Amino acid sequence: MTPLRVLLVAAGGMLGTAARLGLTVTVPAGQVDWPVLTANVAGALLLGILTARMPAGDLRIFLGTGVLGAFTTYSALAVGSVTLWQSAPLLAAGYAAGSVLLGLAAAALGLRMGRPRPRDARNGAR
Repeated sequence: MTPLRVLLVAAGGMLGTAARLGLTVTVPAGQVDWPVLTANVAGALLLGILTARMPAGDLRIFLGTGVLGAFTTYSALAVGSVTLWQSAPLLAAGYAAGSVLLGLAAAALGLRMGRPRPRDARNGAR
């Protein structure tokens, strides 16, 4: 990895972390950590779109690895799940499994949304 790409990831990471903090401040957390769930699912969706739409390169490194890598936080999901397990094991298992499944679904949807649609052969419209 070139020094420029390291700087792009660092700069993107700073923005992604600030965005996650903003989400944490504005979305109330309850027994389930809604800000973490929201960040992870939204980040998976956006990363899917980005991956489908943008060719590999510096901008994709900045946005995907930097911004979205820092915005999503699966380590917080793990800690939150283990902490919740102590008081509500069933809810903790549902939260952890649901988060992963929703993230996978969001990434798949993002990839689908990001792929160009084939042109209609009759009128050339998308």
